[in-house]
Amino acid sequence: MALLDRNLYIAPIDSFIDPVAPRRRAIITHGHADHARAGHGQVLATPDTIAIMKTRYGEDCAGSFQPLEFGVPLQIDDVRVTLFPAGHILGSAQVLLEHKGERVVDTGDYKRLGDRTAQPFELVPCDLLVTEATFGLPVFQHPAPSDEIARLLKSVADHPDRAHLIGAYALGKAQRVISLLREAGYDAPIYLHGALLRLCQLYVERGIDLGDLRPALETAKSALAGHIVIAPPSALKDRWSRRLPDPVLCMASGWMSVKQRARQRGVELPLIISDHADWNELRQTIADTGAQKIWVTHGREDALVYYCRQQGLEAEPLNIQGYEEGEEEQ
Repeated sequence: MALLDRNLYIAPIDSFIDPVAPRRRAIITHGHADHARAGHGQVLATPDTIAIMKTRYGEDCAGSFQPLEFGVPLQIDDVRVTLFPAGHILGSAQVLLEHKGERVVDTGDYKRLGDRTAQPFELVPCDLLVTEATFGLPVFQHPAPSDEIARLLKSVADHPDRAHLIGAYALGKAQRVISLLREAGYDAPIYLHGALLRLCQLYVERGIDLGDLRPALETAKSALAGHIVIAPPSALKDRWSRRLPDPVLCMASGWMSVKQRARQRGVELPLIISDHADWNELRQTIADTGAQKIWVTHGREDALVYYCRQQGLEAEPLNIQGYEEGEEEQ
């Protein structure tokens, strides 16, 4: 019996990793909706991920929850399960499975860059690595986030009569952009769309300081000039944005390196800030784990599979249906 199959089913313990449909037992890597769904019977996840799921879906979104802290092995029958930080968003985890001398790691979504709003990525040696490939093409080599924030702050200084409206996904990306602004010394109030308020509050409750945050709708239009407003990407062209003073439309996403995507959205200031590993990080992680077998999922699978085979590794695409191409990046 194989420890893990190509649907991320762990047969010896009858459990799935990030199943795309409700299952009796699920191990959830993180709280984004294409990985964490409501309706499972039993959920194993980090305490932060469980808190995120309950905030998004309600207290009874699963039959039961079992929290597992990072680095604490859990023996389930003859399989040992350990979660390690993935660095993607708050609570995001890699899953290490150990069974009869075999070590299998599913990275979930991950990044290796430092981030105050997520526990830092930890490398986990293994025999089989299941890796994401959202940005699995050589063209995707992300710039330093601090440089993107510096561009944003220069634009804010250059346009004191305009608001800067940043499209950022409500879970993970919005909190990271806020944190990057605070790290850069920006201590002015940051104004939020209502859809971001609860998750930002949850981050604060979980120990992540985000500074002075205020609801945008409770502020006079004229008072938002020269300030930063963050909203879901869908709000950039929505009627909601019309109450802002001549907004500079910005988008924080790894996909902003694709100029056509920025143009399609009418983005004036694209910010290439990603919560996924870029091409270089993907290659480095594959090499660092020492894995001889690589499975590639949810992303640009073929290019990374080709690269791995060129390195003499056994590699296959999984082609699992139901994952978005980086939900929080869209």
